Amino acid sequence: MAGSAGASRDAHGSPLRDFAGTACDLTGRSIFLTGGTGSFGHQFLDTVTRRFKPRQLVIFSRDELKQYETAQRFSPEAYPFLRFMIGDVRDAARVAEAMRGADIVIHAAAMKHVPIAEANPFECVQTNIHGAEHVVRAAIANGVERVVALSSDKAAAPVNLYGATKLASDKIILAANALAGAQGPRFSVVRYGNVVGSRGSVAPFFQRLAAEGARDLPITDPRMTRFWITLDQGVNFVLSVLSDMQGGEVFVPKLPSMRTIDLARAIAPALPHRIVGARPGEKLHEVMITPDDSRSTLDAGDRYVVVAQGRDAVRRAWEEAGAEAVRDGWSYSSDNNPEQLDIPGLQTLLGLTRSAPRPVAVQAVKAV
Repeated sequence: MAGSAGASRDAHGSPLRDFAGTACDLTGRSIFLTGGTGSFGHQFLDTVTRRFKPRQLVIFSRDELKQYETAQRFSPEAYPFLRFMIGDVRDAARVAEAMRGADIVIHAAAMKHVPIAEANPFECVQTNIHGAEHVVRAAIANGVERVVALSSDKAAAPVNLYGATKLASDKIILAANALAGAQGPRFSVVRYGNVVGSRGSVAPFFQRLAAEGARDLPITDPRMTRFWITLDQGVNFVLSVLSDMQGGEVFVPKLPSMRTIDLARAIAPALPHRIVGARPGEKLHEVMITPDDSRSTLDAGDRYVVVAQGRDAVRRAWEEAGAEAVRDGWSYSSDNNPEQLDIPGLQTLLGLTRSAPRPVAVQAVKAV
């Protein structure tokens, strides 16, 4: 199972993990990716087309323009295993139809902009909750092997609608293991923090303001902290989860935290700050594992594993592999995280995504 290999250090010696340890071997496999034209989808395609030769990779999303633009970067002529399919996770029949023949499903589609979700709650519920249900039912009906759903730090102790819908989605995915039965698909969840460089992230927003000559940068609250992960780390983490999952886990990578005001200083050190207050539904600090979940949480090296209730055999398997229980009442939040990122650390973190691709060693790939 995954460990702590592949970690660099920031200026103060805190680990910056790339999660490029054990990854499942996708060569010869059929993969179905929802939300495949988003930020995660693009990085996933970059990684998979560089490292593996799948039998088929279906990019499933509802925006034909994004599908067209993605196909210009990853043409089916150059990558004949790619298949672009228009569809919406809200449409149960289309999801089931498009998923036929898949071995592995990665569910990345979501409505995730917090203020937009607050203003359009029914739309958010349909995409994030009903969409997860449709993915589960299609996976069971089509006899896939593994399903990994992407979640959010906002799903833990949610205070906004987006977080509440992702918590519901997580519960649906985890409960699917019982619905599928012993011979059915295995379902697990990946939960991580804010993605540096993704669409909607504050980092490119600050960069754009600085490039356009803004006089200052808007800061919601100088105390606000967030977990940070790069797209490259996120994809590597998902690949390692596909290798290690037993079914019924929420996987949480160990990530550094940083104050958003320090992020602004790193991006535009010469610009002053303007305090604008938190947006509707916005937390001061993010939590990825709550104190109530500590009883179900294991420390597995470079990640935490929260095992769903009733999955005793899964917990034993992780403990036999060396994972250890965290203390009762412990929580994992961006303000009490011992791994705090400074400005040089952020520059190192960003350097992880700019480094040259490394060849995959034979022992770093695990067949599924």
